[in-house]
Amino acid sequence: MNDPCLTSSPFLRRVLPVAMLLAIFGAASGLQAQQQDSAPAAAAAPAADAQQSEEPITTIKVQANEVNLIFTVVDKKGRFIKDLRRENFGLLDDGRPPSAVLDFRQQTNLPLRVGIMLDTSSSIRQRFQFEQDSAIEFLLQVLHLNDRAFVEGFDIATDLEQPFTNNIDLLNQGIRKLRPGGGTAMFDSLYKTCRDQMLTLHEATAVRRALILVSDGDDNYSRVEESDAIKMCQRAQTIVYAISTNVSPSKDKGDDVLRQIAEATGGQAFYPVKIEDVATGFHNIEEELRSQYLLVYRPAGLKMDGSFRTIYLQALDPRFHVRAQKGYFSPRPLQ
Repeated sequence: MNDPCLTSSPFLRRVLPVAMLLAIFGAASGLQAQQQDSAPAAAAAPAADAQQSEEPITTIKVQANEVNLIFTVVDKKGRFIKDLRRENFGLLDDGRPPSAVLDFRQQTNLPLRVGIMLDTSSSIRQRFQFEQDSAIEFLLQVLHLNDRAFVEGFDIATDLEQPFTNNIDLLNQGIRKLRPGGGTAMFDSLYKTCRDQMLTLHEATAVRRALILVSDGDDNYSRVEESDAIKMCQRAQTIVYAISTNVSPSKDKGDDVLRQIAEATGGQAFYPVKIEDVATGFHNIEEELRSQYLLVYRPAGLKMDGSFRTIYLQALDPRFHVRAQKGYFSPRPLQ
């Protein structure tokens, strides 16, 4: 059975008329009026937050009828493209243009909520210290005043060494405490991390949730499936960036797994050719996190049924490629 989080609908496999993609910007012309109309919804936000605290399955919304979509644009050489406008993109949400565009901006300073997930299974023992050093350098470079991060390792269990903090010294200590050994339950760890660390975040303003997964992608111990882990990432609004620790000349199944997880959540997988390139992967992620866009829109025909809704976002200029999450889960009906 195809998982809706991983495969495109028949609609998305058809050639999409540019006129339909441009429809998003017809809605955008009423931006100011829509923002005024959204004031009552903003006033109701505390009630929505209260509901979320009781119901652990949330969506990528900030409000009940709005979607916050963070995405990256690159050219054919992988270089980041900045300073684009909303007129440069087309969007379909569950096969339909949104009813309104509420905001569009280049978002280089949106607060980060980032997690470092280091594979501590026995298979990466010889490379582990270099991975620790690279992760520490990444946090030193990427964390700003309003950002927070956590550190964990995983083998057959998940070891949260340092919960969310802005204190670099504590994060450093947490990374240094990790020790390799044991089997690998990567899907279990990814599922649990998004559920317990990312899904429970309640922020007054929009933030970027990202996980940096450093692993060879092999899993020999998980109870949940890969698709279940991806679904939980999507529920928790979390982008996954993967850095492979497989530096052998040949690629294996684990490399494909990392790519599938990253692409489904709007992230990217990096494949170092030597262990020293792991640091380059961290640097590329750091650059991307500061080179993104934020699009806030109101989806058309939104049903409060908890179903998965596909997102299709593309640049109208064929020279550019958009990386964005493949979809989200709509709100569940109020009980």
